[in-house]
Amino acid sequence: MIGGGITFIDDKARGLHEGYLVTPIQKTELVMGLIGAGALKGLMAGFILTIIGGLIAGIPRLWDPVRLFYLAIVVLVASVAMISFMFLVMVRVDDPLVPRAIFGVLNTLLFFPSGAVYPIEAFPGWLKWISIVDPFTYTVHALRNLTIKNTGFEGIYKDVLILCVFFCHHDWREHRAVQAAIVT
Repeated sequence: MIGGGITFIDDKARGLHEGYLVTPIQKTELVMGLIGAGALKGLMAGFILTIIGGLIAGIPRLWDPVRLFYLAIVVLVASVAMISFMFLVMVRVDDPLVPRAIFGVLNTLLFFPSGAVYPIEAFPGWLKWISIVDPFTYTVHALRNLTIKNTGFEGIYKDVLILCVFFCHHDWREHRAVQAAIVT
């Protein structure tokens, strides 16, 4: 989540965003480049942490190439979804300290209802509804299916599809917001 929007705000605070206006690229390419760079960093960090966690937990057949491929897909799609979400939230912010505060709050609010700490089935009704709209829920479910339950594509395709919809839903809103923010 740090890569989305926060990079843009830091560049804006340093005056680098003015350089965006004179580059011969479209605003969409700029946004996709920032999201892509953040997603690549998220993929590398998430994949390494997933492997280290799998080794610590003693997950059998962790090095199966198909499983590693599916893990990379889940981590990549989750990275893109969360970075685009954070970019959408941060696009109108000018103060470089605000994103860090919002990041901390959002990270906590999205992590705990995701089912990573406590099973969703035991949540009260209102918290179950929050977990339904929480993108972390689908990431945790897919990673749990791949690592603990040892499922294949059939165990993750719904989660990956929901994360893709989450990304696409924010992408079109983000494009318009970034156009306005870059000019200001």
